[in-house]
Amino acid sequence: MGNKVLSTGVVILAIGIAIGFFISHNGVTLVDSVQAAGGGEVGGRATLADPNGTVTNPFHYSPGTETLGKDEIRVTACGTGMPAARRGQAAACWVVESGNGDKFLFDLGTGSMANVQALSIPADYLTKVFLSHLHTDHWGDLAALWAGGWSGGRTRPLEIWGPSGAREDMGTKYAVEHFLKAYNWDYMTRAVAINSVPGQITVHEFDYKGLNQVVYEENGVVVRTIPAIHAGDGPVSFILEWNGYKVVYGGDTTPNKWFMEYCRDADFVIHECMLTPEQLMIFYGQPPARTMMMNTEIHTSAQAFGKVMSEVAPRHAVAYHFFNEEGTRYGIYDGVRSTYDGPLSMATDNMIWNITRDNVLERMVVSSDEAWDTAGPTPPPLPDNKYPSQETQFIADGRLDWKSLEAEWFGAFREKNGLEK
Repeated sequence: MGNKVLSTGVVILAIGIAIGFFISHNGVTLVDSVQAAGGGEVGGRATLADPNGTVTNPFHYSPGTETLGKDEIRVTACGTGMPAARRGQAAACWVVESGNGDKFLFDLGTGSMANVQALSIPADYLTKVFLSHLHTDHWGDLAALWAGGWSGGRTRPLEIWGPSGAREDMGTKYAVEHFLKAYNWDYMTRAVAINSVPGQITVHEFDYKGLNQVVYEENGVVVRTIPAIHAGDGPVSFILEWNGYKVVYGGDTTPNKWFMEYCRDADFVIHECMLTPEQLMIFYGQPPARTMMMNTEIHTSAQAFGKVMSEVAPRHAVAYHFFNEEGTRYGIYDGVRSTYDGPLSMATDNMIWNITRDNVLERMVVSSDEAWDTAGPTPPPLPDNKYPSQETQFIADGRLDWKSLEAEWFGAFREKNGLEK
């Protein structure tokens, strides 16, 4: 099966209808170019004539094997599901990479860090986090990024941009301060053994009521926010602008006037799209009244998603925030298509899009389930001795004196690496 062309200049690689990560329409074209060493191209497929040659598979993305173009944006779905834990789909998380080298995390929902980790991006490049709101399915994996990156070689503090709340205890600053209080034992013990700096978090809280307000501006990238409507005051949607591109991440929101005004003519728009009322009854066991509330008051129905996209007219639209499976995707798709006929992806985890002036190219990430941390440009910092040992004499007295055995076991290792005996 070749590529699907959704509209002029928008190419979708048709590799997963059976998986159901998207459903498209219109004509068919071949893969533009298959680069193969000792190989060639037949009908869009890569071929390998040299048994010792190499081939680049045009139908998927292998982390770390492609250089992002200087005039290009790459967006990876690391979480597209719902609050309930699921091995196949984590909660909301999107990695946005721009051709200037910047990388941003938009939300960090529960379970999503496993997919982020598999992208093999050094921890020092994943320090900028933008939170749309404070439901756990949008920031529940902060602990995994914070602690995992700290032990994995991050050399600097994390930075979090997030909205204020209607009162102080409902804002991002309050949430992160109390996150650090909850994980104080973790912080203190790592600060002694590793270094205290990577465990710090800098919070940039902004007014959730701001209209197209600039909350980040650096290295040619501008991030703006608009209010979102979801469950209570505080949620926002983000608009990233760089090099003439415009990428919108809606977070969670019902259709609202600010989205319609400020998100028009974007290159790429990610917006939530809820399970249908019938699906919520069947799969979630919800009563009819609650399913209607979820579709109309705190989330966006498939039909409303389509209407929003018809109004804002992006180059490419992405529907997410539903469990994408055989029992759900077609009903949601039909609802969207009743009000929208433009370029569309029905998101699932590990979808990836490359956005250029001419194309929006969709593929799937093929990555390891056993990914290690990737070293960054700066060696991990040595302990700064800012804090004393967190062991009391009670614990120290419980240690076994095995120094002679350790000298026997690890003597050669110490000598080889210049460590004190």
